Parts: sequence; structure tokens; C-alpha cells
Amino acid sequence: MEKLKLALIGCGGIMNAHVGGLLTFKDVEIVAVADPRPERTDAMKARTGATRAYPSHEELFASEDKLDAVYIGVEPTAHKNIEETCIARSLPFLVEKPMTMDMEQAKSIAESTKNLVTAVGFQDRYLDLSDRIQAELADMKVGLVYGSWIGGVPQVWWWMKKDTCGGQLYEQNIHLLDQLRYFFGEAEKVYATCGRTLVDPSEFPSTLPTYDTDDFSTATITFKSGVVANLMTGCYITSGNPIRNGLTIIGREKSLEYSLRSNLSIYEPGRVTTIHSQVDQMALLDRGFIDAVKASDPAMVCSPYADAYKSLVLAAAANKSMETGEVVVL
Repeated sequence: MEKLKLALIGCGGIMNAHVGGLLTFKDVEIVAVADPRPERTDAMKARTGATRAYPSHEELFASEDKLDAVYIGVEPTAHKNIEETCIARSLPFLVEKPMTMDMEQAKSIAESTKNLVTAVGFQDRYLDLSDRIQAELADMKVGLVYGSWIGGVPQVWWWMKKDTCGGQLYEQNIHLLDQLRYFFGEAEKVYATCGRTLVDPSEFPSTLPTYDTDDFSTATITFKSGVVANLMTGCYITSGNPIRNGLTIIGREKSLEYSLRSNLSIYEPGRVTTIHSQVDQMALLDRGFIDAVKASDPAMVCSPYADAYKSLVLAAAANKSMETGEVVVL
């Protein structure tokens, strides 16, 4: 069997999560890795068996001309001509969210990739629970939805400042934002507000940039379908605070309570049905992308770049509303 030759750009935590699935696939081979930190490329070479490592994506692209696909897992501000080089070479790529902080760049990439196999790391579209939610929604009349992703502050440098991470809604809770689009279609308008009253910048090591992002926010989103969703986001709780995150979908005859990547409870008159997830959604995301590359079929991907761009636009609109105090119409 001829194996697809893959390159990995960015060798941090999220790429290691992808590699966990990729190493179980018999039809792929990781041949090259790139990261400015040599300890990361060394560790990734040892884990994957890749024989070539580079300190930058520029050097990787200059040397590698027989790749079949590229995985991109870099921080939001580091997308410097990575996707554009893939597009110029007609090279399929999977990129982690949020894809960039530059909305003009994102728009250009979205418009240039409609005939190229691409994927964005919205892994929850591959959950068995997402499939079940969509099936349940087929005969539901839904009015209100509320959800949350509330946790602590991941202590990596780009998370410390809103201009390098976009804030937690843009950087992390964009997963639930994307699921809302997946379930209810496109948004019509959004109003969001935020607060910075709980986290003291002195809590973090002096080796990190000074923290200045929002501690918490809430966004009210009106969808063209008529559904109104409220999405709460926070990065201020301590590790001992066991908050339930996910989505609650309130229908007229039944309601759904989705616990983030864990289980789904279906509330109907006289009974409650609870279903637990049975899949590794990250591995399914990777398998779906690899299969699409092998078939040269962009339609096989659940979250291609052009669609994921719409979730990025919605997250950016929520940030704009936080800044202006106004409703943003999409």
C-alpha cells in the first residue's frame, strides 16, 4: 500500500493530539516536521519516525516537494504564508482553529480553497452525539439554546493577550459557536459583552506576557432560523470548580442537554434518555481528512475551510460587539 506523505507544521500540544490518531493509520507516513523549538521537533521525530525536521515552515516548503498533505497547528498569529503556500501547490491541508487573527487573510483563503481538500479542527462535528442531536432536531421546534465553556486560563503565551488569542470565545469556545452553526444554520446578528474583574495578571509567571484578555463574556446570537442562543464563556475558575459545560437546547415537546464531549440527555414527557459518546472525535476528524485527500473530494470533510471561516466571522463579530457595545448584524 502506498502511504500518503504528511508534514506537520507546529509540534505543540494540539499536534500531538492529532498524531495520536495518525499513528494508528496504516495508509499515512509522517515524513517531515517543523517548529522553531528544537526540543519539540526532536520529540516529534522520535514519536512519529519522521526523518526530517526544520526550524520553520519556509524551510520545510523549500525542501519538501513530494508531500501529499500538510497539518498546521500554530498559534493564531503565526499563519504567515503557510496556507497560501499549500494553495499555490494544490496541497491539501488541515489547520487548527482559530485559523488566524487576520480576517482578510481568512477570507482570501476561504475563497481560494473551494476546490481543494481542506479541513479545520472543529472536531465536535465528528462526535456521535452531534449526529444524534441533528437527528433529534429534525422534528423539534426550538426557541432557546444556552451553553457554556468555562474553565481556567491555559498558560501559553498567546492566551495572555486578546490581540494574540482573540479571547476565549474566539480561541476556545469557538468549538461550541461552530456547533451552534452546525445545528441551527447561519446567524443573523450577535450582541456580546465581557468583563475583566476576576483574574489578576500577577497570578501568572513573569516569563509570560502580561495578561489582558477578558475573564468572561456572554454572547446572544439570533439565527436566521429564529433560534436565539446565549453562549457563556469564561477563563477564570480554579481547577477545583466542577462546572458542566455544553449546550442545552429547549424545544416545545422535548429538550436536549449536551455535556461537552461526554453525553447527551433527551428529555421527553415521562422519560429521560441518556447517551454516552463512544468515539474519539479527533481521530475521526483526521480519518475523514485523510480519506478526502485519498479521494480528492473536498465534500467528504465535515468542516472545510470555507465553512469554518463563517464560524470565525461569527466569533469576530462577537468580539466587535464586546468592544463597541452594539449589536453586530452579519
